[in-house]
Order: sequence, then structure tokens, then C-alpha cells
Amino acid sequence: MTQTATPTRPVAGVELPAVGDWKIDPAHSTVEFVGRHLMVSKVRGRFTDVDGVIHVADDPSGSSVEVTIKTDSLDSRDPQRDAHLRSDEMFDIARYPTMRFRSTSVEGEGHEWKVTGNLTIKDATRPVVLDVEYTGVASDPWGGQRAGFSATTEVDREDWGINWNVALEAGGWLVSKRIRLEIEVEAILAS
Repeated sequence: MTQTATPTRPVAGVELPAVGDWKIDPAHSTVEFVGRHLMVSKVRGRFTDVDGVIHVADDPSGSSVEVTIKTDSLDSRDPQRDAHLRSDEMFDIARYPTMRFRSTSVEGEGHEWKVTGNLTIKDATRPVVLDVEYTGVASDPWGGQRAGFSATTEVDREDWGINWNVALEAGGWLVSKRIRLEIEVEAILAS
């Protein structure tokens, strides 16, 4: 595909990204997770090795997303916690080196979208719905066109077999079962 002269196009009065394949830039994209620790504080982690493509169709509802995340790129800023998260009690990265997301539908208008898809972790595939915000397009200093997207969702980690936990004496769990995913993507229009 040749580079589009204009990286956006009007759709129903709103500027949206140009039709084409937008490759996710791992250096400028993050997949973060947020869970509760001891039911009182939030702990954040992220996966730093993210790869994929956002295909923008002429009709935006025909667009699609495919993402692969390397589980060994997990970073929660604590080596001991990282080792446990990578172990067979949690993500089991030795047996399951990647997670995948593949969209099944895209709905919305303007800058707000719902992207439904299948998330595969530890060979278990479950549907999730991402609340996605298109944040705009910019030209980089090297002549590339970049689009930005933010997405969030909440999942129950036990749906993917990430079950390890400790019951607290006062009630509740050491680690929350509900996990919030926060995704920031910068994608480059393929040339």
C-alpha cells in the first residue's frame, strides 16, 4: 500500500484515520493491568512487547484489530512480584509465551468505539469488549503518519485460569479477581 497524502478522512463529519493497515509501534504503545492488593491499594504492571495491526476499513464498522503480546515482557516494577506473575501459578510464561487479541466487531461513531474481540491467555479464549477512544493522527519527523488510540476494559482473571490467591483473615483476597486493562496505542500507517 502506498502512503496516503492525507492521513485522515471525513466520516459523518468527523476526521478518522485513513483506510489501510496501521502497524502498532511497540516503542510508543503500552498494555497495562491494574489490580487491587490487600483490597486497599492498586498495583500496576505492563507488558512492553506488543505487536499488531489495526486495519481501518472504508466503512469503519468493517475495521479489525489483531494484537500479540509477549508474556515475558511483563514488568510490575518489582522483581519478586514479576517472578511470581511469570510463574506457573499465574501467567505460566514458559508454557504460554504469548497472549492474543483478535477483534470480531467494531461499533461506534466519532471518536468513541466499542471493539469486541477474543482475548486468548494461557490457551483460554474469552470475549472482551474494549472501550476505545481514537485520539488523532499526526505526522512524525520522518514522514510517517501515526494514529493514537486509548482503550480500557475490565476482566475477571480467573476466566483465563489465573487463579492463584490468598484469602485474607478479615475477608477479601490478597489480589483482586477483577483486573482493569488500560491500553495506549500509537500505530504507523503502512507504506
